[in-house]
Amino acid sequence: MRARRGATSALALGVLLFVAACGTPGSSGGGETVDPAAPGDSGLAACEAMPDDRLVVLEDDQNLQTVDNIVPAVNAAAAAASPDLIAVLDGVSATLDTETLIGLNKAVDVDRQTSSAVAEQFLADQGLDSQEQVGGGATVTVGAANFSESATLAEIYAGALRAAGFDAGVQTIGNRETYEPALELGDLTIVPEYVGTLTEFLNKKINGAAAEPVASSDLDATTVELTALGEQAGLVFGQPAAAQDQNAFAVTAAFAEANGVSTLSDLAATCGEVVLGGPPECPERTFCQLGLEETYGLEISEFISLDAGGPLTKSALTQGAVTLGLVFSSDAALAD
Repeated sequence: MRARRGATSALALGVLLFVAACGTPGSSGGGETVDPAAPGDSGLAACEAMPDDRLVVLEDDQNLQTVDNIVPAVNAAAAAASPDLIAVLDGVSATLDTETLIGLNKAVDVDRQTSSAVAEQFLADQGLDSQEQVGGGATVTVGAANFSESATLAEIYAGALRAAGFDAGVQTIGNRETYEPALELGDLTIVPEYVGTLTEFLNKKINGAAAEPVASSDLDATTVELTALGEQAGLVFGQPAAAQDQNAFAVTAAFAEANGVSTLSDLAATCGEVVLGGPPECPERTFCQLGLEETYGLEISEFISLDAGGPLTKSALTQGAVTLGLVFSSDAALAD
């Protein structure tokens, strides 16, 4: 779920043109148009999508989503050999919240700066480019997944460690299925990770594909589960940052302002029906359409299959093809 950013493409526009041809937001997709003023089962009027270039995330106030705070995942043997390593990483975690992460992503994904340049400026701004020399020249390899947020976080980790006297470099090594075994083996020392996602990855790896989920919306409880699973895999973890890159639901700023909504509960209390856009599997997933219906009581008049927080969904939102779309909470498109 992490490799998903990119500019809006001709394919995105083509899909939106196809959506428009099949019916306006609120249609069944089969030609029968739903009157936006007609109440749904709740007795509330349906809410029309409102085009706008600005997107805002509605607060998940009933905790539908699993936490996905940024956390340093560290090879246990390397951490034991360099006891101050995790303390340096914890200093980085203390500076990261979601708004800051959005800004870092904007600098790379929108402003087209390099991850290394953005990391260097961030470290200087936070005073992390000058630290007590505790590394003793120990060699550290920070792994990065193949998307820009991970690359930027890896550069920040490496820069902070170099400032503290470690010999730190960054290696991009693909997806979790590739880099997590390398982290266990010690080929990588550290990887910037996500609490909930890594918890469930290790849970299924250790306990089988059918293992009951142990990650939840509770950060402390999920971190306890992650720590226990990490012990079995030879991994330890720093402090989770406040910053999260988790599943989230966005509307346009124009829609939020016109309808006075800031939470998903507000949306359910205000709108009888909405058009939802997201990845093809959304209607069968508890974190997506099922959860919106069961946890919040939202009425989904139509689901439009797009992508997982990518350019298709964001374009559909900004152009008014969908009312509500699945995005990621640290997306650069959410920058003020």
